[in-house]
Amino acid sequence: MFSFRAISAFFLSLALLSLAVLTGSAQQGANRPANQDPQAKAPQGQAPQGQDPQGQPPQGQAPQGQAPPDQAGQGQPQTPVFRGGINFVRVDVIVDDRKSQPVTDLSQADFEVLEDGKPVPVEQFSLVKVDGNPRPGAPPPSEIRTRNDEELIANRDDIRVFVFFLDDYHVRRANSMTVRDPLTRFVQNQLRPNDIVALMYPLTPVTDLSFTRNHNLVLGAINNFVGRKFDYTPVNQFEQNYARYSTDQVEKIRNDIVMGALQGLAVRLGSLREGRKSVIYVSEGFTAMLPPQMRRQDASAPADPIQSAIAAGAQDSSQQITAEWFGQTDVYSRMREVIDSANRNNTSFYSLDPRGLAPFEYGFDDLPSGPPPSFATDSRALRMTQDTLRSLSEETDGKAIVNRNTLEQGLTQVVRDSSYYYLLGYNSSAPNDGKFHQITVRVKRRDVNVRARRGFWAVTPTDAVRASTPTPEVAKPVQTALASIATSVQAGKYVRTWLGTERGEGGNTRVTLVWEPLTFPPGDRREPAGRVSLLAATAAGNVVFRGRAPDRPIVPAPTTGSLGAGGTSVAATAPAQRLTFDAPPGKVELRITVEGATGGTLDSEIRDIEVPDFTTPQVTLSTPRLYRARTLPELRTITADANAIPAAGREFSRTERVLIRFSAYAPGTERPEATAVLLNRGGTKMSDVPVTVSAIAGTTHEIALTLATVPAGEYLVEVTAKSASGESKTLIPFRVTS
Repeated sequence: MFSFRAISAFFLSLALLSLAVLTGSAQQGANRPANQDPQAKAPQGQAPQGQDPQGQPPQGQAPQGQAPPDQAGQGQPQTPVFRGGINFVRVDVIVDDRKSQPVTDLSQADFEVLEDGKPVPVEQFSLVKVDGNPRPGAPPPSEIRTRNDEELIANRDDIRVFVFFLDDYHVRRANSMTVRDPLTRFVQNQLRPNDIVALMYPLTPVTDLSFTRNHNLVLGAINNFVGRKFDYTPVNQFEQNYARYSTDQVEKIRNDIVMGALQGLAVRLGSLREGRKSVIYVSEGFTAMLPPQMRRQDASAPADPIQSAIAAGAQDSSQQITAEWFGQTDVYSRMREVIDSANRNNTSFYSLDPRGLAPFEYGFDDLPSGPPPSFATDSRALRMTQDTLRSLSEETDGKAIVNRNTLEQGLTQVVRDSSYYYLLGYNSSAPNDGKFHQITVRVKRRDVNVRARRGFWAVTPTDAVRASTPTPEVAKPVQTALASIATSVQAGKYVRTWLGTERGEGGNTRVTLVWEPLTFPPGDRREPAGRVSLLAATAAGNVVFRGRAPDRPIVPAPTTGSLGAGGTSVAATAPAQRLTFDAPPGKVELRITVEGATGGTLDSEIRDIEVPDFTTPQVTLSTPRLYRARTLPELRTITADANAIPAAGREFSRTERVLIRFSAYAPGTERPEATAVLLNRGGTKMSDVPVTVSAIAGTTHEIALTLATVPAGEYLVEVTAKSASGESKTLIPFRVTS
């Protein structure tokens, strides 16, 4: 029999041994590598500790490796970063039940992805839930002022991105007016403070696309939307160029313009963020071919009733039906490029047909004289236009709001899809053959609807080589020059400015400030700029100039009510103003004050500049001055005018001509020789640019640029001046729009 003392010692030893085992186990868990997770050994069917049965962390607890929600940026949990590559495919999957309510409790194991009928492993998985509202206690959403703000805000997880594309080329005037109400109610009732919105027209350059959180600006633009379907009256210089083409050619041009704009929009949105982007495409669909009685050799000429009646006899012929089929094939072939760009850039199109429940395609207003299209011709055209809208939406993971009068209900689906969806990613095994590869997404749960894009277009071998080849780094001077195209945030509130220097009198440097008032979009109630005052002083505090231009404030002309590029209101262009003074070389402080038409101060800016010395023994160049000419007579007038005011902006249309003036200085009587080349935005030479000796006093050289053959984009002209004293170079950045 054991004694009491022996028994006590035995239990004490047992307790000490248990404590040692527990301590060693805890240390082993602390030293375990991150990839050896004991939770991975949980029994089958039992969730690891700290997770719910769907594999999601408990509410309020962040996943492993992520900061808690209240410590993440902007107080929002961060979704996993999805890696990219030419073979990596991302798929947005929307799952809802029979009541069209989103299903949000699925796990990665519930999904099955097939590529060309073969299962592929899902490597990355995320559930995206966004409601567009700021978190309780968070500060109000900040305004978007620059492209930098745009990119930073768009890449946040609590942001939804929407774009209204108002296709005035394919919407009748009457329908554009009726669709304003549902769009207005959608903006007022469905959009939230965190949502960022942009508005685009077919002729809006994607470089001008800007996002805003000011929904009143969007409402103002929507209320000014005017459709022009089958109305071939030109409203700008670009449309004037093909105004006398046949109606069939004009329709093809309009189709190409819209599809090019949609493709560019998808690429622009893809560069903005990785997550889902939604485009509300307001259109009645693409027109493949007009019925014979609506065709005219000159779109600007009125219809001839006799010719229309004769042509109507061929509307249902086999030749006509065959021509319609080929026209439809051409439209779908062009649409493939748009769909491909949308899928590559995770952009979904929601086609909104303002016709609602449409019984016919053509109305009496479309053909005021002559016999109307037959029922068979009308049915084929209606079906064709609606099918283009359905294809564009369904193949980009969107939804077509077509052939229904409940437009608002369809728009609600847009918000719901952007608020709850699954983001899946996998590496494709498809070859780089440039062909379409089908994607099928299945969910193991019953009684749910699954929507995902139908497939993707693989890259071509040429694209694969290009992607694997490192892009040469753009030189810093080129980047700096291109960045100067955009108006600075502070100066861009009310005016656009340009500052230039050239040789002055008595060893001084002549400084010129040019300013132009900016026009504001509809709904913006800011007072336009009427005058700018300038005070210039040296570093020692000596005032070298005090003045203002003009003497009397400019009273802005009323807007026309129509919309320009980017949805801005069109107003009579106010003339540019100029302030000029001489200053000694060195640092000069400029105090710029913007005054309104009533005389009050609207804005002010302090700018420090370094005034160059043009009397040095080295070769120097003055600041190049750019002049805008919309017609050839206007160019001749500017060329002959030594006092013409240069343009403050650096954006020009392809229909405009640009005159560049500059002076090259060298010591003594030397006359530097000037040459110029045109560079793309990567700094690569495109072509030589002729430079002529100027006959204008105070200017040594001129360059005349015709932009009609230059595609839309950003470019630079590099000017080089050489003499026996050396050489000097300068870059002239500018942007060309459609």
